[in-house]
Amino acid sequence: MSRLPGATRYRLTLEYDGSRFSGWQRQAPGVVTVQGVVEQALERMCGHPVLLVGAGRTDTGVHAMGQVAHFDTTRPRNAGVFPRALNVLTPADVTVLEAGEVAEGFNARRAAWREYRYRILRRSAPSALDRGRAWHHPGRLDLEAMTRAAEFLVGRHDFSAFRAAHCQSLTPVREVILAELRPEGDEIHFVIRANAFLYHMVRNIVGSLVWVGRGKWTPERFAEVLAGRDRTCAGPMAPAHGLYLMRVHYGETAGVL
Repeated sequence: MSRLPGATRYRLTLEYDGSRFSGWQRQAPGVVTVQGVVEQALERMCGHPVLLVGAGRTDTGVHAMGQVAHFDTTRPRNAGVFPRALNVLTPADVTVLEAGEVAEGFNARRAAWREYRYRILRRSAPSALDRGRAWHHPGRLDLEAMTRAAEFLVGRHDFSAFRAAHCQSLTPVREVILAELRPEGDEIHFVIRANAFLYHMVRNIVGSLVWVGRGKWTPERFAEVLAGRDRTCAGPMAPAHGLYLMRVHYGETAGVL
């Protein structure tokens, strides 16, 4: 997106609990989204309509700990004002962590590597504190087998097997540079970093990895499903509430001042 004439561009880093939001992207009037509530707050600050462009369009119920977005305003100010003011003007389940002025060519979506984390709670009892923030899976999961399966994701692949039927991306090819399972106490965290993601891609991958962990599939079967590019052959989709957009990585030419 080109800069508004005479405007200054800013970058925000946001954290949010996606439980009550219909995803990141603004939708029809009356539908509550993260983009929508932050844009409303920015418009109150800036005195004119604001378009907020996010690095990742998280789905309904998905959380974020490091979402990045940019916006333009014709009423520039010290960047430090934005977190303080926006955290008053936005709901408590959205927090602006930091803000900064960025160079003319910066775009939150362009040249971004996104990192997601999926939390699986594997103890027998559900969590009272993290209810709605991790997928409770009390059965045994073979972490070693899941780890071997995840290794097949690394590289440039056609991810049609893990693509939602109504995904509108022009190509199913994505490049994954990190895909691993990490034990974290009573939880298993699946961490994946890629240049872009298809609609429901991470949740579909997690559902299939859990089938590997349960012994329903071997890691080799997981690799066959990936190579087969047929969504009907893959496992079920994991629930949204275990998924987090953790951080967005940019190259040296991203243009941040």
